[in-house]
Amino acid sequence: MALKQIMLRKQIEKKRAELAALIEKDEDFKKREAEIEASIDEAQTDEEQAAVAEAVAAFEAEKEQHDADKEGLQNEIDGLEADLAEAEAEPAPVVERGVKIKNERKIEMVDVNIRALPARVRAFDALPLQTREDIVKREDVKNFLDKLRSYKGQSRAIQGGDLEIPVVFMELISENLYRYSKLLNRVRVRSVRGEARQTIAGTVPEAIWTEMCGAINELSFQFNQVTLDGYKVAGYVPVCNSLLEDTVSNLDLASWIVEMISESIGLAEDKAILYGKGSAAHMPQGIVTRLAQSSQPAGYPANAPAWVDLHETNIIKINGASLTGAEFWSQLMLAAGATFTRYNRGTMFWAMNSKTYAQLRSKLITFTASGDVVANLYGSLPIITGDVDVLEFIPDGDIIGGYGDLYLWADRASIQIESSEHVQFLQDNTVFRGKARADGMPIIPGAFVAININNTEVTTAVDFAADTANDADLTALAVGTNTLSPSFDPEVLTYSIATANADTAKIEATTAQAGASVAISYNGANVRNGGTVTLLKDSTAHPLTVTVKNGNAVKVYTVNITRAGE
Repeated sequence: MALKQIMLRKQIEKKRAELAALIEKDEDFKKREAEIEASIDEAQTDEEQAAVAEAVAAFEAEKEQHDADKEGLQNEIDGLEADLAEAEAEPAPVVERGVKIKNERKIEMVDVNIRALPARVRAFDALPLQTREDIVKREDVKNFLDKLRSYKGQSRAIQGGDLEIPVVFMELISENLYRYSKLLNRVRVRSVRGEARQTIAGTVPEAIWTEMCGAINELSFQFNQVTLDGYKVAGYVPVCNSLLEDTVSNLDLASWIVEMISESIGLAEDKAILYGKGSAAHMPQGIVTRLAQSSQPAGYPANAPAWVDLHETNIIKINGASLTGAEFWSQLMLAAGATFTRYNRGTMFWAMNSKTYAQLRSKLITFTASGDVVANLYGSLPIITGDVDVLEFIPDGDIIGGYGDLYLWADRASIQIESSEHVQFLQDNTVFRGKARADGMPIIPGAFVAININNTEVTTAVDFAADTANDADLTALAVGTNTLSPSFDPEVLTYSIATANADTAKIEATTAQAGASVAISYNGANVRNGGTVTLLKDSTAHPLTVTVKNGNAVKVYTVNITRAGE
């Protein structure tokens, strides 16, 4: 381990030196920018203005690359420092039910079942006062909270893991997620690092009876693998600085942090378990998303379980409005029976919104006069069995359920919180950002079913919070008055233009996000967005490239322009 630490320190030292060299060039860029600004004012003729425009485009492209190089190096340093911290860290504390933790200062937390706490009780507040006071007195926790407050008023963004939550907090938040994410309590959760292949059993063969002293038959077990990645779920919350100033107690601040991060991430994880769009959208694959597949997706792993078409057998609609009492529940039981009971590993769950849940309760009123079944409906389905989870983002009439143990959820990196007051300085807000990494998929998709009780098609896709921070789409692209072929589509990256009349063309690229950057070149020469190019007349297709960057997303649109020669 010592050798690994030495190697990591050496790599960090090297990267920091490279970063320092780049930072030294910042002053040069400032000087050049000032010089170009002066030349803009001095340019009088069309030729001078064109020359200045080219200089601006070239400068912006060079500066953008410079900033990207700095950011890339900083990210590499952050990653190496995280690896070094992990290598130097003590073994993680052992967590038994709730938050029973023993740390280096011998603080012993009582056995608290965080998952069973009422919604009105905050997880941190449920700990005994002495335990909470001992936690906030820990050096790592005290430093974290003090640093959190110290960032208020700074005009720079906090980088990397400067505010990584102390272990004692992370364990509490991780456990608290089960209160805010209802479905984490239903699915199979594994803690893994990086991209991982999880081995799962395929079809289980029947054991063979034989004579008492006879030879034992070999059973042909089939094992499959599923590959899970580590996608990031994150968001930020702007907090009024007055609140930070008023929250003088470290106990209050610690409690607030635990709840804020838990609730935000829990909601996103629940939606992903049901409707996640999969690897193409950089998120887990949801249950309904998999059931809705009508053909085997491209690139389906050869070592994964055999793909099965379930979009007709396991997505079902019933006419609940025309049925009452026993008739309705009979149809619902038959629909629920579409799950492959051979793979039963435990209790079923059923997810729906509160309106749909009320419909089910109303059907029971006409089903029995005893009242026993009606009373048992709260929290479970008494007719087809299974626990009920009410999630308001599920569309009206839709019910999603099955054997949750056959959905695999992989927890990746520890939860982190970062802070900056620079982002919303004018609003007098400090922005807190929380993030975690996870992936998931149904490993036996046939163990799940999606039902609509209003005789309409099951909704198979819902909207997620838009990833505008990494949206590099264009909404429009114009090359003078010329017609693009094919017609412009943000998802289409290659076009062509053939013209015999235009000598010049104004290039206009409109980004979907205001903060996205655009770099344009024609036949290798830089062009500013909104600038005009002179088309080459040689009957050769010359490329016009439009490179859009936003966050970590990059898209390159190419227009091959042919101008017939004279």
